Amino acid sequence: MRTQVAIIGSGPSGLMLGQLLTNAGIDNIILDRVDRDYILGRIRAGVLEQGMVDLMDRTGAGARMHKEGLPHDGFSLSFSGRMTRIDMNKLTGGKRVMVYGQTELTADLMDHRAATGGVTIYNASGVTPHDFDGDSPYVTYEKDGVTHRIDCDLIAGCDGFHGVCRASVQDKGVQNFEKVYPFGWLGLLADVPPVHHELIYANHERGFALCSQRSKERSRYYVQVPLSDEVEGWSDDAFWDELRARLPADVAEKVVTGPSIEKSIAPLRSFVAEPLRFGRLFLVGDAAHIVPPTGAKGLNLAASDVHYLFEGLQEFYSDKKWSGLDVYSERALRRIWKAERFSWSMTMLMHRFPDEGAFGQKVQESELDYLSSSTAAQTAMAENYVGLPY
Repeated sequence: MRTQVAIIGSGPSGLMLGQLLTNAGIDNIILDRVDRDYILGRIRAGVLEQGMVDLMDRTGAGARMHKEGLPHDGFSLSFSGRMTRIDMNKLTGGKRVMVYGQTELTADLMDHRAATGGVTIYNASGVTPHDFDGDSPYVTYEKDGVTHRIDCDLIAGCDGFHGVCRASVQDKGVQNFEKVYPFGWLGLLADVPPVHHELIYANHERGFALCSQRSKERSRYYVQVPLSDEVEGWSDDAFWDELRARLPADVAEKVVTGPSIEKSIAPLRSFVAEPLRFGRLFLVGDAAHIVPPTGAKGLNLAASDVHYLFEGLQEFYSDKKWSGLDVYSERALRRIWKAERFSWSMTMLMHRFPDEGAFGQKVQESELDYLSSSTAAQTAMAENYVGLPY
């Protein structure tokens, strides 16, 4: 079997890249070790920057997103019993974000790929990239007890943090940068109306909390917990009590509770691998970087990677030039590190750190108080939240 671009991983980055290539007449095959149902069973966030929304429209899979997604013009920071609203729309000249679940976005991309004849091979075990540092790369995998080979021009590694692509370049000069945070997020998903029409980020002496949503009838809430906690130790009632304790009283009394659909604890880390190109293999999305979810950048960084890589691939196949692919890593990393900085700063600002003590708490309170009264500080936060330009 042969294709022009072999894409390993059928998450949002792999699907977006594959669809853009298909739309441009560039042959591609997507491989994934699991099946569609498993992928769609994973609960993920869904705050989309304008660039991500535009990219979904370019794939042709954005119709349901516009119909069911919730545009947000701002968000609120809660601290010391009060709230400050960051008016993103006003501060950035009309920009906004879209709340639309990653699971729904992934399903839309899968359906559109199937409708446009794109090839995705699920349940492909042992997927391995070969000879990507030469002129004739290929990918092998096993399915139904048979070993298969796909020859290709280029390989896109869109297979996530634990995928095979970054593992395949660990001895080829990759440099990893990582910060692990000393807490996690306990998240609860429930079919209850959101407490607020926009997101609320709360800094409280008991720890961070986030009021988010998936739709007008489905809410996603989080509270900061120690890494030693286990989800089995948290009943729904205990979660709701803790959430309300960390919110201003007038907000807490409006929280509608209900049974959880899903409940889990996610550790937080910042991670970047450099470079993103190894011969004819390119790392994309979570295969290259992870951000704490505080700044809502994970999915959106995958989109900007796809944008830069697609531009390079389009030039490669239309003009027979390597220039776009040669600068892919540099261009993508420049934006990645800015998003890493923002996510880190939001995490440091809104969480309680066990070792920071009273001094750290006072610094946070001072920064939040400054934000509440400074248009310049709010503008910088809004610009980063809606997404820096590609």
